[in-house]
Amino acid sequence: MERDSASRRLFLKSSAAFGTAASYSRILGANDRLRLGFVGVGGRGTGVANTVVNLVAAGENVEITSVCDIYQPRLERAETRFKAKGYARSADMLSSTSLDAVVIATPDRHHVANTLEAIRAGKDVYVEKPICHWAQFDQLKQLVHENRKIGRIVQVGTQFVADSVWEKAAEAIKEGAIGRPVHAQTCYFRRGDQGERGMKVDDPNAKDGLGVDWETFQADAPRRPFDVSRLFQWRMYMDYSGGPVTDTYPHMLTPLLKMLNPGFPKKVVALGGRYYYNHEREVPDTFDLLIQYPNNLTVVFLGTFINATRIDTLIRGSEATLTRKAEAVTIEPARGSAVVAREIPADIHSFGEGHAQQLVAHLKDFFDCVRTRKQPRGNLELAYLVQTPLIMAMQAHLHEKVVRFDIAREEMRMV
Repeated sequence: MERDSASRRLFLKSSAAFGTAASYSRILGANDRLRLGFVGVGGRGTGVANTVVNLVAAGENVEITSVCDIYQPRLERAETRFKAKGYARSADMLSSTSLDAVVIATPDRHHVANTLEAIRAGKDVYVEKPICHWAQFDQLKQLVHENRKIGRIVQVGTQFVADSVWEKAAEAIKEGAIGRPVHAQTCYFRRGDQGERGMKVDDPNAKDGLGVDWETFQADAPRRPFDVSRLFQWRMYMDYSGGPVTDTYPHMLTPLLKMLNPGFPKKVVALGGRYYYNHEREVPDTFDLLIQYPNNLTVVFLGTFINATRIDTLIRGSEATLTRKAEAVTIEPARGSAVVAREIPADIHSFGEGHAQQLVAHLKDFFDCVRTRKQPRGNLELAYLVQTPLIMAMQAHLHEKVVRFDIAREEMRMV
C-alpha cells in the first residue's frame, strides 16, 4: 500500500519547503473583513470565487485579496477579474500578512499538500474535494494529525453536507429513531464524461515553460513528459484523479457518514472499470463498493457515468428505514415497530440538485467558523473518515483484493 520511495521523498521535500512560509494568523472580530486567497483559479476555482463576489455584493464581509495559479494566462485573468494580487507560487502568497484564509481549487493531487502548506502558514482552509488523491493516504493521515496540533479551520468542499438536515437526522438516529443501523446505500449516477474529457483545453498549443509550470503541476505523481491533455483534462488520468470513486462519491458519502458516525471501516471490497468510455480516458467510468464497519454495519455505494437512473439513498435500521427525499429526510417504521414515523425538513429544497444554494451555504458556514473557531460541517476529521474507505476501494479495485483497515494503527493492508 506504500507509494514508491522517490514519490515519498518528493512529497516530504515539498512539504518542508511549504513550511518556510511565514506562520501568521490574526483573531478576527465580528466586524473584521475576512481576507481570502485562492490557490487554483481554473474552472472550479473561478466558479467559487464568483460565488464569493456575489456574497460580498449581498453584504458578506469578505474580500479576495490574492490569487495563485501555475498557468499564467489563468492567473492574469483572475488578477483582472477579482482585482487581486497574483502569485505564481503558493508559498509566496501564503507569506503575505494580508491573508486570513485560502480556498484551494487545484487538481486532486495537490489538495493535501496545499492544505498542509496553508495550515503551517497559519491560514484557515476551504479545500475542494477530494481531500487527497487516491494514492495519498499517508499524506492525508499526516495532515489530519498535524492539524490536530495546529488547530486551523478546514472545510472540505463537499457542499451537499451544508444542510442542517444531516445533523438533525444524525441526532434522530443516535436517539434510536430507526433502531440499530445495519445497512445503508447511496449512489452517484450520471450520464456523460463531460466532467473528464469535457474539461476545457485553454490552449491546445500550450508549452512547458511558456506560462506553464509543468514540474509543479505533477506534484508527487510519476514524472511524465509535458502533455496538453494531462494539463487541462487531468481528471481523465489516474496519475491525477480517480474517476467516480474519488471525484464525485465524497459528495454522497459525506452526508451518509455524518448521519451514521460509524468511525473507520473494517474492510472494503470494490469492482469497476472503463465499461463504455474507452478513449484516452484512464479512470473508471463505473465503480461499485461495499464498506463493512466494526459495529456490524454495511454501506453500499453504486455508481456509473454511463446512465443517470438513480437509486434511493437510505439507511435500514432494526426498527425503521431512513430515506433521503428531495426536500426532507423521512423515517418509516418497520411493521410492528414501536418507533414513530417522522419527517425532517431540509433547509435547501431539492438539496441533492441545488448545487448553487449548497455552495453558498457551505462558504458561509466556513466564513462563520473562521470567525467563531467552531468546527465546520464538512470538517477535516469527517473528510478523513470519508476518504479512507474510498482510498481503500480504489486499492481493492486496482489489486483485486480485499482491503482491511487497522483502526489502532490507522493503516491499510490487502488480503
